[in-house]
Amino acid sequence: MSPQASSIFIISLLLGTTITASSNHWIMAWMGLEINTLAILPLISKSHHPRAIEAATKYFLTQATASTLVLFSSMTNAWSTGQWDITQLTHPMSCLILTSAVAMKLGLVPFHFWFPEVLQGSPITTGLLLSTLMKLPPITLLYMTSPSLNPTLLTTLAILSAAIGGWMGLNQTQIRKILAFSSISHLGWMAIIIIYNPKLTLLNFCLYTMMTATVFLILNTIKVLKLSTLMTAWTKIPSLNAMLLLTLLSLAGLPPLTGFLPKWLIIQELTKQDMAPAATLISLLSLLSLFFYLRLAYCTAITLPPHTTNHMKQWRTNKPANITIAMLTTMSIMLLPISPMIRTII
Repeated sequence: MSPQASSIFIISLLLGTTITASSNHWIMAWMGLEINTLAILPLISKSHHPRAIEAATKYFLTQATASTLVLFSSMTNAWSTGQWDITQLTHPMSCLILTSAVAMKLGLVPFHFWFPEVLQGSPITTGLLLSTLMKLPPITLLYMTSPSLNPTLLTTLAILSAAIGGWMGLNQTQIRKILAFSSISHLGWMAIIIIYNPKLTLLNFCLYTMMTATVFLILNTIKVLKLSTLMTAWTKIPSLNAMLLLTLLSLAGLPPLTGFLPKWLIIQELTKQDMAPAATLISLLSLLSLFFYLRLAYCTAITLPPHTTNHMKQWRTNKPANITIAMLTTMSIMLLPISPMIRTII
């Protein structure tokens, strides 16, 4: 793909995200979502591989259905209340349809089946966009409509997402699929708290985006897509492997790394809201995803490759680590000590 075409698609993605995030009218929000969908499709299918074409088709059908539901929900609300303002979503049926539509756009359980397949069929840089930037417009819609949404429904979706995301990631060998299930699990944490403290959801999303971007950029630099190749990639750029190990542990939410901060704050907020059983359950379910993060971390840290006859040592590359990766890794690991300052912001 030519640089001009790539830049047009990236600018369109940013434009669609900005339109949705800054709009008050449902039609403008829907228009931003459509621009986003149309801009990401060529980036998914640019390799012309059958799996990439399949991923683009699945993504298009899912997102088109979700956009239709968003439009239907807003029209139903406008029909009954006469309001097209996003924050004035008050009709119960409209709230239910919108929650389903946003869950489909994000890949929350039970609308998650498309996401691992699409991520597996996409190039790794497009996978980064799908896991981070493409999640922002639906989350802003949830943020703006959060006072009207059904707490029981969202809590159920969140706990199911944490469970299925952790459980289905256990058996995977493809790193992109593992990161897709990791995303589903993290979205469960964001969905459970959005009604009670929406700012906490945005904080969680920002930290998740930072950590996931670090992992994707490191994998793109060392050109690793499977667990078996990750085990032998330590010879390429050893410093990057150490960064990847720490970032994966941070994604798992282990103290004293950055990833522990959102989990700690969410559990604290849920306890304040008399939802201690939900907090306990989602904490226990995060142990499932902790297992596959530790599996990834083990494969990253292993320095003795399997003794197979067809094993080939990788050459160490002279390419230095990117300054972007260095900054993202530092933030992905070391933000926990400034959590009191972050607490004052939210």
